[in-house]
Amino acid sequence: MQATSSLLNLLLLSLLAGLDPSKTQISPKEGWQVYSSAQDPDGRCICTVVAPEQNLCSRDAKSRQLRQLLEKVQNMSQSIEVLNLRTQRDFQYVLKMETQMKELKAKFRQIEDDRKTLMTKHFQELKEKMDELLPLIPVLEQYKTDAKLITQFKEEIRNLSAVLTGIQEEIGAYDYEELHQRVLSLETRLRDCMKKLTCGKLMKITGPITVKTSGTRFGAWMTDPLASEKNNRVWYMDSYTNNKIVREYKSIADFVSGAESRTYNLPFKWAGTNHVVYNGSLYFNKYQSNIIIKYSLDLGRVLAQRSLEYAGFHNVYPYTWGGFSDIDLMADEIGLWAVYATNQNAGNIVISQLNQDTLEVMKSWSTGYPKRSAGESFMICGTLYVTNSHLTGAKVYYSYSTKTSTYEYTDIPFHNQYFHISMLDYNARDRALYAWNNGHQVLFNVTLFHIIKTEDDT
Repeated sequence: MQATSSLLNLLLLSLLAGLDPSKTQISPKEGWQVYSSAQDPDGRCICTVVAPEQNLCSRDAKSRQLRQLLEKVQNMSQSIEVLNLRTQRDFQYVLKMETQMKELKAKFRQIEDDRKTLMTKHFQELKEKMDELLPLIPVLEQYKTDAKLITQFKEEIRNLSAVLTGIQEEIGAYDYEELHQRVLSLETRLRDCMKKLTCGKLMKITGPITVKTSGTRFGAWMTDPLASEKNNRVWYMDSYTNNKIVREYKSIADFVSGAESRTYNLPFKWAGTNHVVYNGSLYFNKYQSNIIIKYSLDLGRVLAQRSLEYAGFHNVYPYTWGGFSDIDLMADEIGLWAVYATNQNAGNIVISQLNQDTLEVMKSWSTGYPKRSAGESFMICGTLYVTNSHLTGAKVYYSYSTKTSTYEYTDIPFHNQYFHISMLDYNARDRALYAWNNGHQVLFNVTLFHIIKTEDDT
Protein backbone atom coordinates (compact mmCIF):
# COMPACT_ATOMS: atom_id res chain seq x y z
CA MET A 1 0.00 0.00 0.00
CA GLN A 2 2.84 2.37 0.82
CA ALA A 3 4.52 1.60 -2.55
CA THR A 4 1.22 2.21 -4.35
CA SER A 5 0.81 5.62 -2.71
CA SER A 6 4.39 6.55 -3.57
CA LEU A 7 3.84 5.62 -7.21
CA LEU A 8 0.77 7.87 -7.44
CA ASN A 9 2.55 10.76 -5.74
CA LEU A 10 5.50 10.39 -8.14
CA LEU A 11 3.19 10.52 -11.13
CA LEU A 12 1.41 13.61 -9.82
CA LEU A 13 4.66 15.41 -9.09
CA SER A 14 5.87 14.69 -12.64
CA LEU A 15 2.67 16.01 -14.13
CA LEU A 16 2.63 19.17 -12.00
CA ALA A 17 6.25 19.91 -12.74
CA GLY A 18 5.73 20.18 -16.49
CA LEU A 19 9.03 19.96 -18.41
CA ASP A 20 11.45 18.99 -15.65
CA PRO A 21 15.00 20.16 -16.35
CA SER A 22 16.53 17.00 -14.91
CA LYS A 23 17.06 13.80 -16.86
CA THR A 24 13.78 12.05 -17.60
CA GLN A 25 13.25 8.82 -19.53
CA ILE A 26 9.89 7.53 -20.66
CA SER A 27 9.22 4.44 -22.71
CA PRO A 28 8.61 5.30 -26.40
CA LYS A 29 5.23 3.69 -26.10
CA GLU A 30 4.22 5.95 -23.22
CA GLY A 31 5.21 9.40 -24.38
CA TRP A 32 7.91 11.78 -25.49
CA GLN A 33 11.47 11.45 -24.26
CA VAL A 34 13.34 14.49 -22.94
CA TYR A 35 16.91 13.42 -22.27
CA SER A 36 18.45 16.71 -21.11
CA SER A 37 17.78 20.43 -20.76
CA ALA A 38 20.02 23.43 -20.33
CA GLN A 39 20.65 26.99 -21.56
CA ASP A 40 23.36 28.16 -23.90
CA PRO A 41 25.32 31.41 -23.33
CA ASP A 42 22.64 33.35 -25.22
CA GLY A 43 19.91 32.09 -22.90
CA ARG A 44 18.34 29.68 -25.35
CA CYS A 45 16.82 26.47 -24.05
CA ILE A 46 18.72 23.35 -25.14
CA CYS A 47 17.33 19.83 -24.77
CA THR A 48 17.29 16.40 -26.36
CA VAL A 49 13.90 14.98 -27.35
CA VAL A 50 13.05 11.69 -29.06
CA ALA A 51 9.67 11.49 -30.76
CA PRO A 52 7.31 8.82 -29.39
CA GLU A 53 4.97 6.41 -30.96
CA GLN A 54 1.55 7.98 -31.32
CA ASN A 55 0.01 6.25 -28.32
CA LEU A 56 -1.43 7.60 -25.08
CA CYS A 57 -2.08 5.72 -21.88
CA SER A 58 -5.71 4.69 -22.00
CA ARG A 59 -6.44 4.35 -18.30
CA ASP A 60 -5.13 5.30 -14.89
CA ALA A 61 -2.98 2.78 -12.99
CA LYS A 62 -4.91 3.39 -9.80
CA SER A 63 -8.25 2.68 -11.47
CA ARG A 64 -6.84 -0.48 -12.99
CA GLN A 65 -5.48 -1.64 -9.61
CA LEU A 66 -8.80 -0.91 -7.94
CA ARG A 67 -10.67 -2.95 -10.54
CA GLN A 68 -8.25 -5.89 -10.16
CA LEU A 69 -8.62 -5.88 -6.39
CA LEU A 70 -12.42 -5.79 -6.65
CA GLU A 71 -12.35 -8.79 -8.99
CA LYS A 72 -10.06 -10.63 -6.57
CA VAL A 73 -12.42 -9.98 -3.64
CA GLN A 74 -15.36 -11.19 -5.73
CA ASN A 75 -13.51 -14.42 -6.61
CA MET A 76 -12.61 -14.98 -2.97
CA SER A 77 -16.21 -14.45 -1.89
CA GLN A 78 -17.34 -17.15 -4.32
CA SER A 79 -14.64 -19.51 -2.98
CA ILE A 80 -15.77 -18.91 0.59
CA GLU A 81 -19.37 -19.66 -0.41
CA VAL A 82 -18.30 -23.01 -1.87
CA LEU A 83 -16.29 -23.80 1.27
CA ASN A 84 -19.24 -22.89 3.45
CA LEU A 85 -21.56 -25.32 1.62
CA ARG A 86 -18.98 -28.08 1.87
CA THR A 87 -18.47 -27.35 5.57
CA GLN A 88 -22.22 -27.64 6.24
CA ARG A 89 -22.22 -31.01 4.50
CA ASP A 90 -19.27 -32.19 6.56
CA PHE A 91 -20.93 -30.96 9.73
CA GLN A 92 -23.86 -33.34 9.12
CA TYR A 93 -21.39 -36.19 8.87
CA VAL A 94 -19.83 -35.14 12.15
CA LEU A 95 -23.23 -35.14 13.88
CA LYS A 96 -23.91 -38.61 12.57
CA MET A 97 -20.52 -39.78 13.82
CA GLU A 98 -21.20 -38.30 17.23
CA THR A 99 -24.38 -40.36 17.54
CA GLN A 100 -22.57 -43.50 16.52
CA MET A 101 -19.80 -42.82 19.01
CA LYS A 102 -22.38 -42.54 21.79
CA GLU A 103 -23.83 -45.87 20.74
CA LEU A 104 -20.35 -47.39 20.82
CA LYS A 105 -19.78 -46.07 24.31
CA ALA A 106 -22.99 -47.70 25.48
CA LYS A 107 -21.96 -50.98 23.85
CA PHE A 108 -18.64 -50.91 25.64
CA ARG A 109 -20.37 -50.50 28.96
CA GLN A 110 -22.67 -53.37 28.15
CA ILE A 111 -19.71 -55.56 27.21
CA GLU A 112 -17.98 -54.72 30.46
CA ASP A 113 -21.07 -55.70 32.39
CA ASP A 114 -21.62 -58.99 30.64
CA ARG A 115 -18.25 -59.91 29.19
CA LYS A 116 -18.73 -63.66 29.04
CA THR A 117 -22.22 -64.15 27.63
CA LEU A 118 -22.41 -61.40 25.06
CA MET A 119 -18.75 -61.16 23.97
CA THR A 120 -19.13 -62.64 20.54
CA LYS A 121 -22.33 -60.84 19.61
CA HIS A 122 -21.18 -57.37 20.71
CA PHE A 123 -17.78 -57.62 19.08
CA GLN A 124 -19.49 -58.36 15.81
CA GLU A 125 -21.66 -55.29 16.23
CA LEU A 126 -18.56 -53.25 17.10
CA LYS A 127 -16.88 -54.35 13.89
CA GLU A 128 -19.90 -53.28 11.86
CA LYS A 129 -19.99 -49.88 13.57
CA MET A 130 -16.27 -49.35 12.95
CA ASP A 131 -16.76 -50.17 9.29
CA GLU A 132 -19.41 -47.47 9.11
CA LEU A 133 -17.07 -44.94 10.75
CA LEU A 134 -14.08 -45.52 8.44
CA PRO A 135 -15.44 -43.32 5.55
CA LEU A 136 -15.79 -40.44 7.99
CA ILE A 137 -12.05 -40.20 8.63
CA PRO A 138 -11.16 -38.44 5.30
CA VAL A 139 -14.23 -36.25 5.75
CA LEU A 140 -12.89 -35.05 9.09
CA GLU A 141 -9.48 -34.36 7.54
CA GLN A 142 -11.08 -32.31 4.75
CA TYR A 143 -13.15 -30.46 7.32
CA LYS A 144 -10.00 -29.40 9.20
CA THR A 145 -8.37 -28.25 5.92
CA ASP A 146 -11.43 -26.23 4.93
CA ALA A 147 -11.54 -24.58 8.32
CA LYS A 148 -7.92 -23.41 7.90
CA LEU A 149 -8.66 -22.07 4.40
CA ILE A 150 -11.64 -20.11 5.66
CA THR A 151 -9.47 -18.53 8.34
CA GLN A 152 -6.85 -17.58 5.77
CA PHE A 153 -9.47 -16.13 3.41
CA LYS A 154 -10.95 -14.04 6.17
CA GLU A 155 -7.53 -12.58 7.00
CA GLU A 156 -6.77 -11.80 3.35
CA ILE A 157 -10.13 -10.12 2.84
CA ARG A 158 -9.44 -7.89 5.84
CA ASN A 159 -6.10 -6.88 4.29
CA LEU A 160 -7.68 -6.25 0.87
CA SER A 161 -10.39 -4.16 2.43
CA ALA A 162 -7.76 -1.90 3.98
CA VAL A 163 -5.99 -1.56 0.61
CA LEU A 164 -9.26 -0.81 -1.19
CA THR A 165 -10.16 1.82 1.34
CA GLY A 166 -6.82 3.55 0.87
CA ILE A 167 -7.07 3.47 -2.93
CA GLN A 168 -10.62 4.78 -2.88
CA GLU A 169 -9.49 7.70 -0.73
CA GLU A 170 -6.66 8.50 -3.16
CA ILE A 171 -8.90 8.10 -6.22
CA GLY A 172 -11.33 10.49 -4.61
CA ALA A 173 -8.59 13.09 -4.30
CA TYR A 174 -7.06 12.53 -7.75
CA ASP A 175 -9.59 10.82 -9.99
CA TYR A 176 -8.80 9.32 -13.36
CA GLU A 177 -10.25 12.16 -15.41
CA GLU A 178 -8.11 14.72 -13.64
CA LEU A 179 -4.95 12.64 -14.12
CA HIS A 180 -5.83 12.02 -17.77
CA GLN A 181 -6.24 15.74 -18.41
CA ARG A 182 -2.88 16.42 -16.80
CA VAL A 183 -1.24 13.84 -19.08
CA LEU A 184 -2.87 15.43 -22.14
CA SER A 185 -1.70 18.86 -21.04
CA LEU A 186 1.87 17.61 -20.62
CA GLU A 187 1.85 15.97 -24.04
CA THR A 188 0.56 19.18 -25.64
CA ARG A 189 3.38 21.13 -24.05
CA LEU A 190 5.90 18.56 -25.27
CA ARG A 191 4.52 18.76 -28.80
CA ASP A 192 4.80 22.54 -28.72
CA CYS A 193 8.39 22.13 -27.60
CA MET A 194 9.00 19.62 -30.41
CA LYS A 195 7.78 22.10 -33.02
CA LYS A 196 10.50 24.52 -31.94
CA LEU A 197 13.25 21.96 -32.48
CA THR A 198 15.84 22.80 -35.07
CA CYS A 199 17.89 20.12 -36.79
CA GLY A 200 19.95 17.94 -34.50
CA LYS A 201 23.26 16.13 -34.51
CA LEU A 202 23.35 12.33 -34.40
CA MET A 203 24.45 11.13 -30.95
CA LYS A 204 23.36 7.50 -30.68
CA ILE A 205 21.78 4.59 -32.62
CA THR A 206 19.83 1.91 -30.75
CA GLY A 207 18.03 -1.25 -31.81
CA PRO A 208 17.34 -2.79 -34.14
CA ILE A 209 13.67 -3.73 -34.00
CA THR A 210 12.95 -6.55 -36.45
CA VAL A 211 9.71 -5.71 -38.26
CA LYS A 212 9.63 -8.58 -40.74
CA THR A 213 11.74 -11.30 -42.34
CA SER A 214 11.19 -11.58 -46.08
CA GLY A 215 12.76 -11.39 -49.52
CA THR A 216 16.34 -11.92 -50.61
CA ARG A 217 19.52 -10.72 -48.92
CA PHE A 218 19.24 -7.37 -50.70
CA GLY A 219 16.34 -4.94 -50.98
CA ALA A 220 14.68 -1.76 -49.77
CA TRP A 221 11.58 -0.80 -47.79
CA MET A 222 10.42 2.67 -46.86
CA THR A 223 7.66 5.09 -45.87
CA ASP A 224 7.10 8.66 -47.04
CA PRO A 225 8.58 11.20 -44.57
CA LEU A 226 6.24 13.91 -45.89
CA ALA A 227 3.06 11.84 -45.58
CA SER A 228 0.37 12.85 -43.09
CA GLU A 229 0.16 11.18 -39.69
CA LYS A 230 -2.76 9.03 -40.91
CA ASN A 231 -0.89 7.92 -44.03
CA ASN A 232 1.42 5.06 -43.04
CA ARG A 233 1.86 3.33 -46.39
CA VAL A 234 4.88 1.06 -46.81
CA TRP A 235 6.70 0.35 -50.09
CA TYR A 236 8.76 -2.78 -50.65
CA MET A 237 11.35 -3.38 -53.38
CA ASP A 238 13.08 -6.77 -53.27
CA SER A 239 16.54 -7.36 -54.82
CA TYR A 240 19.02 -4.87 -56.30
CA THR A 241 18.57 -5.67 -60.00
CA ASN A 242 16.34 -7.35 -62.62
CA ASN A 243 13.15 -6.21 -60.95
CA LYS A 244 10.44 -3.64 -61.69
CA ILE A 245 7.78 -4.66 -59.14
CA VAL A 246 7.03 -2.34 -56.21
CA ARG A 247 4.62 -3.62 -53.55
CA GLU A 248 2.54 -1.25 -51.46
CA TYR A 249 0.94 -1.84 -48.03
CA LYS A 250 -1.49 0.47 -46.25
CA SER A 251 0.27 0.19 -42.89
CA ILE A 252 3.10 -1.48 -41.04
CA ALA A 253 0.61 -4.02 -39.73
CA ASP A 254 -0.45 -4.92 -43.28
CA PHE A 255 3.20 -5.11 -44.28
CA VAL A 256 3.91 -7.56 -41.47
CA SER A 257 0.89 -9.71 -42.35
CA GLY A 258 1.60 -9.52 -46.10
CA ALA A 259 -1.69 -7.82 -47.04
CA GLU A 260 -0.75 -5.90 -50.20
CA SER A 261 -2.93 -2.97 -51.20
CA ARG A 262 -1.36 -2.24 -54.58
CA THR A 263 1.41 -3.38 -56.94
CA TYR A 264 3.33 -1.13 -59.34
CA ASN A 265 5.06 -2.36 -62.48
CA LEU A 266 7.69 0.29 -63.16
CA PRO A 267 8.60 1.16 -66.76
CA PHE A 268 12.31 0.57 -66.01
CA LYS A 269 14.33 -1.83 -63.90
CA TRP A 270 16.10 -0.27 -60.96
CA ALA A 271 19.74 -0.48 -59.92
CA GLY A 272 20.81 -0.96 -56.30
CA THR A 273 18.70 -0.64 -53.18
CA ASN A 274 19.07 3.08 -52.50
CA HIS A 275 15.62 4.31 -53.51
CA VAL A 276 13.46 6.79 -51.64
CA VAL A 277 9.77 7.73 -51.50
CA TYR A 278 9.40 11.48 -51.00
CA ASN A 279 6.23 13.57 -51.14
CA GLY A 280 4.21 10.91 -52.94
CA SER A 281 6.82 9.95 -55.57
CA LEU A 282 9.35 7.17 -55.85
CA TYR A 283 12.88 8.19 -56.83
CA PHE A 284 15.19 5.46 -58.14
CA ASN A 285 18.29 4.89 -60.27
CA LYS A 286 17.55 3.44 -63.70
CA TYR A 287 19.41 0.18 -64.33
CA GLN A 288 22.80 0.43 -66.12
CA SER A 289 22.75 4.24 -66.16
CA ASN A 290 23.23 7.31 -64.00
CA ILE A 291 19.67 8.44 -64.78
CA ILE A 292 17.38 9.27 -61.86
CA ILE A 293 13.66 8.54 -62.31
CA LYS A 294 10.81 10.30 -60.50
CA TYR A 295 7.71 8.08 -60.54
CA SER A 296 4.35 9.27 -59.15
CA LEU A 297 2.79 6.61 -56.93
CA ASP A 298 -0.64 8.24 -57.14
CA LEU A 299 -0.66 8.70 -60.93
CA GLY A 300 1.33 5.57 -61.72
CA ARG A 301 3.61 7.22 -64.27
CA VAL A 302 7.03 8.86 -64.68
CA LEU A 303 7.03 12.59 -63.93
CA ALA A 304 10.70 13.36 -64.55
CA GLN A 305 14.05 11.79 -65.37
CA ARG A 306 17.52 13.27 -65.52
CA SER A 307 21.11 12.12 -65.82
CA LEU A 308 23.31 12.75 -62.78
CA GLU A 309 26.32 14.26 -64.50
CA TYR A 310 29.65 12.40 -64.09
CA ALA A 311 28.15 9.99 -61.53
CA GLY A 312 29.61 6.49 -61.64
CA PHE A 313 27.16 3.64 -62.12
CA HIS A 314 26.91 -0.15 -62.59
CA ASN A 315 29.40 -1.03 -59.81
CA VAL A 316 31.99 1.59 -60.76
CA TYR A 317 31.73 3.31 -57.36
CA PRO A 318 29.41 1.15 -55.21
CA TYR A 319 29.34 0.74 -51.45
CA THR A 320 31.50 -2.02 -49.96
CA TRP A 321 28.87 -4.69 -50.61
CA GLY A 322 28.52 -3.93 -54.36
CA GLY A 323 25.02 -4.49 -55.72
CA PHE A 324 25.00 -1.54 -58.18
CA SER A 325 24.83 0.77 -55.16
CA ASP A 326 26.69 3.58 -56.97
CA ILE A 327 23.93 6.19 -56.62
CA ASP A 328 22.19 6.57 -53.26
CA LEU A 329 19.00 8.67 -53.18
CA MET A 330 17.82 9.91 -49.80
CA ALA A 331 15.73 12.55 -48.04
CA ASP A 332 15.90 14.39 -44.73
CA GLU A 333 14.40 17.46 -43.04
CA ILE A 334 15.92 19.72 -45.69
CA GLY A 335 14.98 17.93 -48.89
CA LEU A 336 16.06 15.42 -51.54
CA TRP A 337 19.68 14.30 -51.94
CA ALA A 338 21.89 12.12 -54.14
CA VAL A 339 25.11 10.58 -52.87
CA TYR A 340 27.55 9.16 -55.44
CA ALA A 341 31.16 9.36 -56.66
CA THR A 342 32.84 10.72 -59.77
CA ASN A 343 36.14 10.34 -61.55
CA GLN A 344 36.59 14.10 -61.19
CA ASN A 345 36.53 13.65 -57.39
CA ALA A 346 38.86 10.64 -57.51
CA GLY A 347 36.13 8.19 -56.55
CA ASN A 348 35.35 10.07 -53.35
CA ILE A 349 31.80 10.79 -52.22
CA VAL A 350 29.91 13.70 -53.78
CA ILE A 351 26.73 15.06 -52.13
CA SER A 352 24.17 16.83 -54.33
CA GLN A 353 20.93 18.49 -53.28
CA LEU A 354 18.24 17.88 -55.91
CA ASN A 355 15.16 19.78 -56.98
CA GLN A 356 12.38 17.32 -56.18
CA ASP A 357 10.35 18.35 -59.24
CA THR A 358 12.95 18.66 -62.01
CA LEU A 359 15.77 16.53 -60.48
CA GLU A 360 18.24 19.32 -61.27
CA VAL A 361 21.30 19.56 -59.05
CA MET A 362 20.93 22.71 -56.98
CA LYS A 363 24.27 22.46 -55.17
CA SER A 364 27.04 19.89 -54.69
CA TRP A 365 29.74 19.19 -52.08
CA SER A 366 32.84 17.10 -52.73
CA THR A 367 34.13 15.09 -49.78
CA GLY A 368 37.38 13.25 -49.28
CA TYR A 369 35.83 9.92 -48.25
CA PRO A 370 36.21 7.06 -50.80
CA LYS A 371 32.83 5.76 -51.89
CA ARG A 372 34.10 2.19 -52.17
CA SER A 373 35.17 2.29 -48.48
CA ALA A 374 31.68 3.23 -47.28
CA GLY A 375 29.31 0.54 -46.06
CA GLU A 376 26.18 2.72 -46.32
CA SER A 377 25.25 6.36 -45.71
CA PHE A 378 22.26 8.50 -44.74
CA MET A 379 21.40 12.21 -44.36
CA ILE A 380 20.08 13.86 -41.20
CA CYS A 381 19.50 17.62 -41.21
CA GLY A 382 21.88 18.25 -44.09
CA THR A 383 24.70 16.17 -42.63
CA LEU A 384 25.85 12.98 -44.35
CA TYR A 385 26.70 10.10 -41.99
CA VAL A 386 28.83 7.30 -43.44
CA THR A 387 29.35 3.79 -42.03
CA ASN A 388 32.70 2.08 -42.38
CA SER A 389 31.30 -1.35 -43.27
CA HIS A 390 28.17 -3.30 -44.16
CA LEU A 391 29.24 -6.25 -41.98
CA THR A 392 29.44 -7.05 -38.26
CA GLY A 393 31.19 -4.33 -36.27
CA ALA A 394 29.99 -1.53 -38.52
CA LYS A 395 29.71 1.96 -37.05
CA VAL A 396 29.12 5.52 -38.21
CA TYR A 397 32.68 6.54 -38.88
CA TYR A 398 32.52 9.81 -40.85
CA SER A 399 30.18 12.77 -41.18
CA TYR A 400 30.08 15.74 -43.54
CA SER A 401 28.04 18.88 -42.87
CA THR A 402 26.70 20.64 -45.96
CA LYS A 403 25.90 23.65 -43.78
CA THR A 404 29.54 24.30 -42.84
CA SER A 405 31.26 22.26 -45.61
CA THR A 406 33.32 20.51 -42.94
CA TYR A 407 33.79 16.88 -41.94
CA GLU A 408 34.69 14.95 -38.82
CA TYR A 409 35.46 11.38 -37.89
CA THR A 410 32.91 9.88 -35.53
CA ASP A 411 32.51 6.70 -33.50
CA ILE A 412 28.81 5.82 -33.26
CA PRO A 413 28.35 2.02 -33.10
CA PHE A 414 25.15 0.19 -33.94
CA HIS A 415 24.11 -3.46 -33.78
CA ASN A 416 24.31 -5.21 -37.16
CA GLN A 417 22.14 -8.06 -35.91
CA TYR A 418 21.93 -10.08 -39.11
CA PHE A 419 25.50 -9.38 -40.28
CA HIS A 420 24.88 -7.78 -43.70
CA ILE A 421 23.28 -4.38 -44.37
CA SER A 422 22.35 -3.50 -47.96
CA MET A 423 20.11 -0.48 -47.26
CA LEU A 424 20.18 2.16 -44.51
CA ASP A 425 18.03 5.31 -44.81
CA TYR A 426 16.79 7.96 -42.38
CA ASN A 427 13.11 8.88 -42.16
CA ALA A 428 12.62 12.39 -40.77
CA ARG A 429 8.98 11.85 -39.81
CA ASP A 430 9.65 8.69 -37.82
CA ARG A 431 13.06 9.86 -36.56
CA ALA A 432 14.32 6.34 -37.36
CA LEU A 433 16.65 4.46 -39.68
CA TYR A 434 15.06 1.96 -42.05
CA ALA A 435 17.39 -0.93 -42.89
CA TRP A 436 17.46 -4.12 -44.96
CA ASN A 437 19.56 -6.50 -42.89
CA ASN A 438 20.24 -9.78 -44.72
CA GLY A 439 16.59 -10.46 -45.60
CA HIS A 440 15.23 -8.81 -42.45
CA GLN A 441 13.43 -5.47 -42.49
CA VAL A 442 14.50 -3.63 -39.32
CA LEU A 443 14.29 -0.21 -37.66
CA PHE A 444 16.95 1.63 -35.67
CA ASN A 445 16.10 4.44 -33.23
CA VAL A 446 18.27 7.54 -33.33
CA THR A 447 19.07 10.05 -30.60
CA LEU A 448 19.69 13.58 -31.83
CA PHE A 449 21.02 16.60 -29.98
CA HIS A 450 18.58 19.47 -30.55
CA ILE A 451 18.54 23.20 -29.89
CA ILE A 452 15.11 24.59 -29.05
CA LYS A 453 14.28 27.95 -30.59
CA THR A 454 12.87 30.51 -28.21
CA GLU A 455 10.27 33.09 -29.18
CA ASP A 456 12.98 35.76 -29.16
CA ASP A 457 14.96 33.95 -31.87
CA THR A 458 14.57 35.30 -35.36
